[in-house]
Amino acid sequence: MAIYYLGVKSFGRSAGTGGSVSTNAAAYRSGERIRDERSGRIYDHSHRRDVEYKEILLPSHLDNAGARPDWAKDRSQLWNAVERSEPRANARVAREYVLALPHEMNATQRTVLARSFAQEISNHYRNVVDLALHQPRTDPRNFHAHLLTTTREVTPQGFGAKTIAELNGTQRFELGLPRAMEELVQVRELWAEMTNEHLLQAGIEARVFHRRPEAAQVQREARPWLPRIAWEIEKRGERSIVGDRVRAQFNQRQAARQASLAKDSNALARQSAANWAAYRAGVLSEQNPETHRQRDSLRRELGHDGFSL
Repeated sequence: MAIYYLGVKSFGRSAGTGGSVSTNAAAYRSGERIRDERSGRIYDHSHRRDVEYKEILLPSHLDNAGARPDWAKDRSQLWNAVERSEPRANARVAREYVLALPHEMNATQRTVLARSFAQEISNHYRNVVDLALHQPRTDPRNFHAHLLTTTREVTPQGFGAKTIAELNGTQRFELGLPRAMEELVQVRELWAEMTNEHLLQAGIEARVFHRRPEAAQVQREARPWLPRIAWEIEKRGERSIVGDRVRAQFNQRQAARQASLAKDSNALARQSAANWAAYRAGVLSEQNPETHRQRDSLRRELGHDGFSL
């Protein structure tokens, strides 16, 4: 089984300090040198040699916008613009998705998989995704990707409103969006689904499995419980009929549980893919701008452009 991991973290300025964080994070992940225009600091990580691939991705709908924000393709310009767009001293300036990439894949296959997922994230949230793939440093299986994303939507003119990931619970309810944790579950399921699709296309038998609590439940029952009398008999090196019967029943339960778990996992993967596609097409697609009008109306009514979760 391939390694599954998807972690999400946010980057924000420490309250009261106003320090820059996104420029440093971008420089470190890409292995570049970036000067932060707000503070004058220079973040130089050009010595890194483990950066396998890097690219900045924009939402696909901007391809037909007539004026692509090509400035956002420049890493230094992008993250300095991010810092300028967030005046609050404790603002959240970036989100990051950290992905474990299957070590069974070659470099090209890993890149295609990571780019596909990064494009999905950019299309979904209408933001900029700064993608960097890193090679292992110690564990030879630890190929991974960093998706550093903006917290604001990007437009041909610059940064716009906060993405839906930054809306609070009330705003999400008003717009008919799932709760933040429910959306994170959808993202995790999408990553598992896409990874398994790419593993299948590459002819690799390994699969990832993201429903860890259920898998752990199976692992916790590693050995059957024996009645004390049966345990004492077998401890003396003798055969216990009761012990044999308990083990046989235990093995049957394990087999049934594994079969049920695999069936549920396949059904969940198919349903999650359908849910994600319906959610993206029905709520956020260009063909349904009503949600964007509702969100803008809500923001005007509340007098701001979105809270941090």
